[in-house]
Amino acid sequence: MKHEITGKPGTEAVVLSAGLGGAAAFWAPQRAALEEHFQVIAFDQRGTGRNAAPLPEGYTIGHMADDVVEVLDAARIERAHFLGHALGGLVGLELARRHPSRLARFVPVNAWAKVERHSERCFDIRIGILKSQGPAAYVAAQPLFLHTAPYMAAHYEKLDAEIAHGTAHFQGEANLLKRIGALRAFDARADLATITAPTLVAASRDDLLVPWTASQALVEGLPNARLWITETGGHAFTVEQPEPFNAVLIDFLLER
Repeated sequence: MKHEITGKPGTEAVVLSAGLGGAAAFWAPQRAALEEHFQVIAFDQRGTGRNAAPLPEGYTIGHMADDVVEVLDAARIERAHFLGHALGGLVGLELARRHPSRLARFVPVNAWAKVERHSERCFDIRIGILKSQGPAAYVAAQPLFLHTAPYMAAHYEKLDAEIAHGTAHFQGEANLLKRIGALRAFDARADLATITAPTLVAASRDDLLVPWTASQALVEGLPNARLWITETGGHAFTVEQPEPFNAVLIDFLLER
């Protein structure tokens, strides 16, 4: 797995795991803050970006967690903090189930133990757009599920550029459907009580794609978790309003 390590050599490591898009670039608003204190390990998830390749049948969140272990082994890092957005948060939960000794502190952002029916409906709509209108339409619709209307209005040209880039580097229908299938099949509810890593669950109340109550349920199931909520910022509040989250994130990761 191709990956990059930035930040302060010899310090604790933080692994960044993106959501359904799989791109490490999603975490750009967090990178500088993290690099002041930690080694930062970033990678495009298998089947996307710099790790583009056809995914096998039966692809699971477990495969994605094993990829994280592969990256840690290649970097010669035994234990790391883990920051995961949506699907990336599921990867962190699976890492905690499969390889608990490799996980230090855990920050799932707008994630869930089992996908909500509302989120399933959103995925059905997105798949319908992909199948009926193609990748360009799918990528053009993506900001609607990520961002708030005021942000989209204020950053119209920026989003246009992101849509053009996303269309040019689309992960492919087959890979995307396998990744959606993996997150739909994931269910960690029965094992939450066994995940003891200190956890900061972060969510936004106005997330269109994932109800914040899914994060609340995570906190109720995890024995060593706390909930941090922002009132606005949508599914990608880490992009829309990074400063408040970054401050809480760094404080949490530095706790002893």
